[in-house]
Amino acid sequence: MNYNKAKFETSFGVSAQLPKSSEPEIAFAGRSNVGKSSLLNKLFNRKSLARVSSVPGKTVTINFYDVDGVKFADLPGYGYAKISKSEKERFGELMEGYFNSGRNIKLVVQLVDMRHKPSVDDEGMIEFLREMGIPFIIVLTKSDKLKKKEYEERLNSLSSDLAFAGDVRIIPFSSVNGQGCDEVKKLIEMSI
Repeated sequence: MNYNKAKFETSFGVSAQLPKSSEPEIAFAGRSNVGKSSLLNKLFNRKSLARVSSVPGKTVTINFYDVDGVKFADLPGYGYAKISKSEKERFGELMEGYFNSGRNIKLVVQLVDMRHKPSVDDEGMIEFLREMGIPFIIVLTKSDKLKKKEYEERLNSLSSDLAFAGDVRIIPFSSVNGQGCDEVKKLIEMSI
């Protein structure tokens, strides 16, 4: 798969807009500001194909990218408190509609900020993926922001905190130095 050929395709804000699709899809999920766009840009070897923002809650649509006929779906970030009740409802409907639309979802890349304990929303998303039987991996973002000792402590703690996820691959990742990028690409390619 040639990630350098990645191109933005389209965005959808409500599930009714989602066209039927049988092409393989890789979905990227995580809380607001966890680094989904930065991870996608690192995978695609681009600086700004996926829009990066320092303000949480900016991705309010499902953004689709095409990589050699495989769709990459950047899902809206969850857990941002400063959005209206109607926006939270729209978000919930969009996510539920996406996962229940019969799409050919080969893998969900679930992002968790390595610096923090998984949020209630992170745990809920992981439980949802398990219950739905959707294959997923957990990528621990922002690993470069930790000192060596903190890194080891957080990795041990998160392995314990995420034990409920079962036998799932947990990959520390940095969009700055590329840690974990090749492993994520390999797992994506193995899933399709």
